[in-house]
Amino acid sequence: MINEVAVVILIGILGWKLAALYVLAGLTVAWVGGLVMQRLKPERWVEEYVWKIQMGEAAFPEQDKSLKGRHQYAVSEVKEIVGRIWLWVFLGIGVGALFHGFVPETWVSEHLAGGNWYEVPSAVLLGIPLYSNATGIIPVAEAMLGKGVAIGTTLALMMSVAALSLPEMLIMRKVIKWQALAQFASVLAIAFILVGWMFNLIT
Repeated sequence: MINEVAVVILIGILGWKLAALYVLAGLTVAWVGGLVMQRLKPERWVEEYVWKIQMGEAAFPEQDKSLKGRHQYAVSEVKEIVGRIWLWVFLGIGVGALFHGFVPETWVSEHLAGGNWYEVPSAVLLGIPLYSNATGIIPVAEAMLGKGVAIGTTLALMMSVAALSLPEMLIMRKVIKWQALAQFASVLAIAFILVGWMFNLIT
């Protein structure tokens, strides 16, 4: 969610005070979100094989330690992981590409720059299908700010893209169940909305 390159760029765009507030907000979200998640006990929904690996109970076949054996093992692992998630990753990237390519920038600015309470939650929802990071979303954020979108709304979109993107969620699904993912996404979404509203109030 917080990227050192993005922070440096934000200093140039927003000034060091707002960039520092962004960093502070990100750290607060991480700390408070961690405490909330701990209370919700998400370990109930960690996939069973993860606990077995951690406790040393999983039965692993004897591995071939030769160079050829290691390569074969790596290829088989890649095939298994990609086989489970490739469709969902492509769907997530496709939705993000459609948003980038076919949703006009003017439409985004018109629907996110009116000062309405629902603009921040809308920005968080818009960020979910996008597949980027805090650095990659900076040009979009700069364009939004240039079109008059509020800073809090823009930052909410940035944080959503960096921490709630659909492809990353699908990759996380490999080790945790949907219930834990839903908790994680809900806690972050609520936190990002509150941060966005706060920035819109103080700027």
